[in-house]
Amino acid sequence: MTFDLLAQDPGTKARAGRLETAHGTIETPIFMPVGTAGTVKAVSQSTLKEDINAQIILGNTYHLYLRPGLDVLRAAGGLHRFNGWDRPILTDSGGYQVYSLSNTRKIKEEGVKFRSHVDGSQHLFSPEGVMDIQRVIGADIIMAFDECTPWPCEYDYAARSLDMTHRWLRRCIQRFDSTEGLYGYEQNLFPIVQGSTFRDLRIKSAEFIAEQGRAGNAIGGLSVGEPAELMYEMTELVCDILPKDKPRYLMGVGTPANILENIALGVDMFDCVMPTRNARNGMLFTTQGIVNITNKKWETDFSPLDPELGGHASTFYSRSYVRHLFQCKEMLGPQIASAHNLAFYLWLVKEARKEILAGTFGPWKDRMVKQVMTRL
Repeated sequence: MTFDLLAQDPGTKARAGRLETAHGTIETPIFMPVGTAGTVKAVSQSTLKEDINAQIILGNTYHLYLRPGLDVLRAAGGLHRFNGWDRPILTDSGGYQVYSLSNTRKIKEEGVKFRSHVDGSQHLFSPEGVMDIQRVIGADIIMAFDECTPWPCEYDYAARSLDMTHRWLRRCIQRFDSTEGLYGYEQNLFPIVQGSTFRDLRIKSAEFIAEQGRAGNAIGGLSVGEPAELMYEMTELVCDILPKDKPRYLMGVGTPANILENIALGVDMFDCVMPTRNARNGMLFTTQGIVNITNKKWETDFSPLDPELGGHASTFYSRSYVRHLFQCKEMLGPQIASAHNLAFYLWLVKEARKEILAGTFGPWKDRMVKQVMTRL
């Protein structure tokens, strides 16, 4: 994998780059649709590729490990062949899912013991085991196994957790470097910076992660309930330490405003369930602001969802029709809304990239943050 830094905005720390993987090129900054269980919920692969033009999607180690399971994925030849997606894939390590299973898991030095949310069966995720699982899944970019601390978090707990995450990272690297991919193409391991919202812990973690010299680096443990200002403070602190010649991935973020502000701080890669989850509840992100499509005001609005976006979902269907689908609880409504919101997110980072390359990102960002977060 190679990363070329093509431009940096003169007024901010925003960057435009190009990431080359075994399954294709990713132009950064980029948003990655979340495909938890081998599918981006309610959106077909053809729509993702042809209408939304997603350059990379995510899979989730925890969910794929439980269903369909490693035997099926190995027999299929990995997730790319199993779900028919021939562009890059990133898998997270399952650390966040384990964090969310706080009532049914135990964290120890060995790893994390947890009960499946599917059938209650007991399992162990260790750093070595998670590397092996992600080898079977076969993603282009795989994540180190870490503990995601909650917010708010006591300093002593965050410090102990961070030290364990770093010990786990050493084990991840050792296992990753001593094994080969199963399907004839390169995989790359990204470590994850943790440390909650404590400056000294974030600095310690960012320096440790930078020393590992991996192909890219991630920032975890943010967007877990802390105020946006704290997220931005921690992100800027970490980005100033992580290598400039490696991509930086901020995990699980976020709103359109979050993405624009974090691009300005030097982040290259994002993922979040928000565009599809909110779409299923009738919240549409548009180039002019936020639309609650179930509101009566759209009942006789026969204009497209967003003609500026292009793409089938955003230009073919009217607001009135999509509202009607939601009122009738037709499955097509959430499908259209999901495709539209993902198209918006991909449009947003593409426009950001254009502005960075032109050297005009700063003022554009300030204007767009207000515009895209306005309630219509």
